[in-house]
Amino acid sequence: HFYVGTSSSEVTVSIEQCCIFRGSFVKLNARTGKILWRTYMLPDNFGQRGEYAGAAIWGSSPSIDIHRNHVYIGTGNLYSAPKNVRDCQERQNNRIDMPSTDECVEAENHSVSILALDLDTGKVKWFNQLGGYDVWFFACNNVPNPKCPPGPNLDADFGAAPMMLTTYVNGVKRDLVVAVQKSGIAWALDRDNGNLIWSTEDGPSGLAGGGNWGAATDEKRVYTNIANSDRKNFTLQPSTKVTTAADGWLWILKMAASFGQQPTLVMVQPVAL
Repeated sequence: HFYVGTSSSEVTVSIEQCCIFRGSFVKLNARTGKILWRTYMLPDNFGQRGEYAGAAIWGSSPSIDIHRNHVYIGTGNLYSAPKNVRDCQERQNNRIDMPSTDECVEAENHSVSILALDLDTGKVKWFNQLGGYDVWFFACNNVPNPKCPPGPNLDADFGAAPMMLTTYVNGVKRDLVVAVQKSGIAWALDRDNGNLIWSTEDGPSGLAGGGNWGAATDEKRVYTNIANSDRKNFTLQPSTKVTTAADGWLWILKMAASFGQQPTLVMVQPVAL
C-alpha cells in the first residue's frame, strides 16, 4: 500500500477565489492506485468559499508504526475559516486578558497539527493542534484588506513528517514522535496518545521557515536545519554568538536525559555557504 498526503496550489489564488481545498491523507492500493480510504483534516465545506480550507499535508513521507498500527502526519495552516471562527478571533485579538488556550480552534480543525491515523481505517486515533488559529494565503500576506482573515497569520506549517524514536525521558523509556515546524519549534509527542513530552525553539520562524524538510534522527538526537528566511537575529546555542545566518546550518538537539534535562541545542555546524 501507499500512504500519501495531499496539498494544493490554492494558497496562491486571489482573495476573491480563495479557497475550498481541504487537506487529506489517503491509502492507495499499490497495484491499482485505488483509494482505499481518505481522511480529511477539516470539516466539509461543501465546495463553498468562506468556510474551512487548507490544512495541506506537503512534508516528507509519513512515519509508520506497525506495532501500534499508526501512521503519523503533520499538517499546514488554514487558507480560510468560517465566519464564526474569524469573528471569534477578532474578539480575542481585542481582549486585554489573553486566554491560556486559543478559544477559536474547533475540535475538527486539524490544521498545524500532528496526528496519528489508523493504518487500516484512516480513523484519527489522536491529534495535537500545535499552532492555534493560523489563517494565511499569499494574496493576503501583509495586505490591509477587510476581505483578508484577521491575524495571527503565522503560516506555521509542519514542513516535514513526524519522525519516530525511542529514548529515555526522566529515566523512563518513551516512544516518541518528533516533528519540526516552520515556527522554528521542535515538538516531541507520546506515540500512544499524542501528549506533549517536550518542545524546544530551535531558531526563528519565518514565511519560508523555520524548520523545513530534512529533519532526521539517530534515536539519540534530532537533526534539523533552520531556514531563518526573515534573517532575524538569534543566538547560536550553547554559544553566545548572535547571527542572522540562514540556510545550510545543522542543529543537533539533545534529547531529554534520565536526570531530567530539557532538550537543548548542543551543536551548530555550517553545511553550506
